[in-house]
Amino acid sequence: MTDAERSGETATETATGPDAVAFDYDVAIVGGGPTGCSAGVFTGRYGLDTVVFDRGRSSLQRCAYLENYLGFPGGIDIETFYELIHDHVEEAGCDLVPELVEAVEPAGGDETETAGDAGPGFEVTTQDGETVSARRVVAAARYGGDFLEPLGDDEMFVTYEYDGETRTKFDRDYADVEGRTPIDGLYVAAPVSEVNVQAIMSAGQGARVGRSVITDHRLERGYPEDLARHWDWIRPEAELADEETARDDWRERFDSRVPDDCDLPEERLRELREADVERQRGMYVSEETVETRAERGHERLADHLGVDADSAPVSDSDSGSDSE
Repeated sequence: MTDAERSGETATETATGPDAVAFDYDVAIVGGGPTGCSAGVFTGRYGLDTVVFDRGRSSLQRCAYLENYLGFPGGIDIETFYELIHDHVEEAGCDLVPELVEAVEPAGGDETETAGDAGPGFEVTTQDGETVSARRVVAAARYGGDFLEPLGDDEMFVTYEYDGETRTKFDRDYADVEGRTPIDGLYVAAPVSEVNVQAIMSAGQGARVGRSVITDHRLERGYPEDLARHWDWIRPEAELADEETARDDWRERFDSRVPDDCDLPEERLRELREADVERQRGMYVSEETVETRAERGHERLADHLGVDADSAPVSDSDSGSDSE
């Protein structure tokens, strides 16, 4: 069960109540390379309805072979790497759409409205003319940001001189370090200064921005600021000495971090507290579950590599070769 389900949320509404605005997706990510896929794994695993648009021309595909991504001591070919990250995105619950995004516009706006005028939400239009709406958009395409021009914020772009001509490019410092921008609901994970030059750094920035999206989603749902950040990690159930004591401790810890000036109704605060307790309980898994997941993880990886997951590496002695 996702966090969104635990707290009784309708994922594609911006708020609860009769004034809630519905969207096709909670999050639309433009870019299906390491940056965008990393962001999508976090938002998808949390339970936010996420779509990742991949035009199939990530800058990493200009690389001959990837040798400095942690976890692949012999390196990995680009095609297999992309298959793995796209498989991971879909496993996390995201929709993967192999289309180029041509424009991101304010939801329900017209050609004269900026994102700030139109209110929250965006419409994302692809090259083939299909349009979906999303509460939040993450730009994760290293080269260019022309698709953001319809949002009408001139501060996104800077001019520069090249070969005697004045040109315009996306400002890599437009977003803050966590990907947030002056436009509500718009995040930039790429291009950003000094981060998107190595695949592993790009993936890290994507994860960071994905967590920013989750934090803002939780703030919108009413979580106090000190409780809005989300941590996605799994722990062994054996560490839970006494479950009921642990639940009481989590409730007490939650209450201690609620600010004195919190104006949420007590009933809603209690709902959020119980959702937080269930989230923390869900982080602990049994030894059997760990083994099952490990076996499945090996099988999935072996499937991509075209090998038998149960086969062991062959040593020189096993192979019958003569060593000198």
